[in-house]
Amino acid sequence: MNRIATKIQELKNKNEACLITYITAGYPNLEKSMHYAELLDESNADMIEIGLPFSDPIADGKTIQYASNIALNNKVNINSIVREISRLKIKSPLIIMSYLNPVLAFGKERFFQKISEAGVSGVIIPDLIVEESAILKSFTQKNSVGIIQMIAPTSSNERIKIIGENSDCFVYCVSVTGTTGIKKRLPAELPEFIKRVRNLIDKPLMVGFGISRISQVMNLSQMADGVVIGSRIIEAIKKREDLVKLMKEFKNATRRCS
Repeated sequence: MNRIATKIQELKNKNEACLITYITAGYPNLEKSMHYAELLDESNADMIEIGLPFSDPIADGKTIQYASNIALNNKVNINSIVREISRLKIKSPLIIMSYLNPVLAFGKERFFQKISEAGVSGVIIPDLIVEESAILKSFTQKNSVGIIQMIAPTSSNERIKIIGENSDCFVYCVSVTGTTGIKKRLPAELPEFIKRVRNLIDKPLMVGFGISRISQVMNLSQMADGVVIGSRIIEAIKKREDLVKLMKEFKNATRRCS
């Protein structure tokens, strides 16, 4: 069983939602970004998503764009990032987030072989439309790396079913239409969107984009199988906040009442 699926089942048995935390590889530099990955793991993150910096991050808001720009200025690349990931000593399943162009430029077969050897269990490619995911399936299956597909609030019921069928491990429900970034309030329609997806597919549901508050994590943990926190983590690193304390608060919020 894939490490992601094992972790989701483990959390289900404990009546907890999954806490997925995001960092940008190379921000504030490559060594420190890997240190933060290990720190998040030590602070009870259930999964860690590592973003590969890209010059045209269409799904990312200003916070992650800022981190990506610094990482690119640090001259990181897929080879250097994967090499450092392979050295990580963490227990949490690892997920890579990358746009499609870097994967194609690096070489599909080579990319998935390298990240698999480095211990990565899943990959999120925001600009990979589900109809084109077949171009990667043989490489992901060969290397035991799951493709995690995103579902937008604007998706039709038919499209949600197709995405669910083609997503490994879990589906990523995008909470807002637009880009990532800290949101004071999440859309009022979000609970209905999660319910609609739940009724249409049988994969675990993780919710991301805009989640930054303890109350949001607490509420979403009652509806979904997990939450993804990205921009809030980058902001905490930028402001030199106590990341361990913040993570403890977020993880506590994922523990459901019996």
